[in-house]
Amino acid sequence: MSTNKPQPPLPYQGGCLCGAVRYEVNAELPRASHCHCSMCRKAHGAAFATYATVPRAKFRFTRGAEGALRSYESSPGILRSFCMHCGSPLSWSSKETRDADEVDFTLGTLDAPIGPPQQWHIYTASKASWYDIEDHHPQWPERKPEQQSPKTGDKTE
Repeated sequence: MSTNKPQPPLPYQGGCLCGAVRYEVNAELPRASHCHCSMCRKAHGAAFATYATVPRAKFRFTRGAEGALRSYESSPGILRSFCMHCGSPLSWSSKETRDADEVDFTLGTLDAPIGPPQQWHIYTASKASWYDIEDHHPQWPERKPEQQSPKTGDKTE
């Protein structure tokens, strides 16, 4: 998606609320997922969590990885990282073959504003009952598969 907003130079910088953990991303951010699954809602204490996905080799923690960074295996093979001091959720990664080469990080922890990437909602079948999705972004009842249509999750040809 093209925007008129100037983008901050690469690498993008980010970190937790207290500053104990810092990271950098040396990749463009072409898409963002708003995840409505119950685990993301609980981990973030919000209606949904927003992540950008980048190649694992383009994301690295620059401070706090040895001391303040903690990980929690929320389900088999799924690691969620956060700061042990302030609790800021920072990243999500999977050991699954499909996602093993990627890292999802929380867009809200970036230091500088970015132009809006392509966006969509996932796991809308388990969204918070008190939240209505009213934007124009595509929605998937479960995870966004490579070949599924929005809203219904039906396979496309």
